[in-house]
Amino acid sequence: MISVKNLKKTFQDGMFAEEASKNTVLAVDDVSFNIKEGESFGLVGESGSGKSTIAKMIVNLFKPSSGEIFFDDVCITKIKKNKEMMKFRKQIQMIFQDPYSSLNGRLKVKDIIAEPIKLHNPLISNKDLDDYINDLLESVELSQKSATRYPHEFSGGQRQRISIARALATQPRLLVCDEPTSALDVSIQAQILNLLKDLQEQLNLTILFISHDLPVVRQMCDRIAVLRNGKVCEISDTEELFTNPSHEYTKELLHLMPKIESIYN
Repeated sequence: MISVKNLKKTFQDGMFAEEASKNTVLAVDDVSFNIKEGESFGLVGESGSGKSTIAKMIVNLFKPSSGEIFFDDVCITKIKKNKEMMKFRKQIQMIFQDPYSSLNGRLKVKDIIAEPIKLHNPLISNKDLDDYINDLLESVELSQKSATRYPHEFSGGQRQRISIARALATQPRLLVCDEPTSALDVSIQAQILNLLKDLQEQLNLTILFISHDLPVVRQMCDRIAVLRNGKVCEISDTEELFTNPSHEYTKELLHLMPKIESIYN
């Protein structure tokens, strides 16, 4: 479904043009990988390894400095017209790390979820819209009464459920999850991860799952790419990576992983 080829991203570090031109930061350096339809593909690495930058390029929040991203064999990095990009934005949605800052606190939940629906289907009737929002809330295990409340009235885990409902509103095929549980309590993390796995099975979703938490990635992903300083160290099936890693950096990460049974079973 997704093919990332020789992706690079540089940022200019400095307030003034002359200063910035001297301080170029290479955040993603010649990264390539493929994601098969229906699988969960993990990107794992320490903070600053380039995981979130790659995710934001895939959903078109960042433009690559070079390289290409293909979705169903169409190079979406070369699309110039917004109208053409819209059909791909509908199919690729993102769940962000922080459930507190990713929701507009001035809007009710129903309006937050309605925004992407009305953007892609402006002729939808109010009744159909309300029914669809209620169905989405039910799918993420929230009551219909949640629709008339504001984000500040919910816990972190409930807010992330709202974010998931919003992401599902356009009926995407690819869900990009950028550390979706790292800001939550451990007990709530397990609930959100189980919800994502259930939704993937029910809706035949493809998931790009980004995390620095190795036990979480092991539970969620079929294959994993390990990143270090913007480069891919290795890509492997999950169990193969955990039992027989090939790269020294991966071995180091696994050595540092707590030797306890995962709570996500």
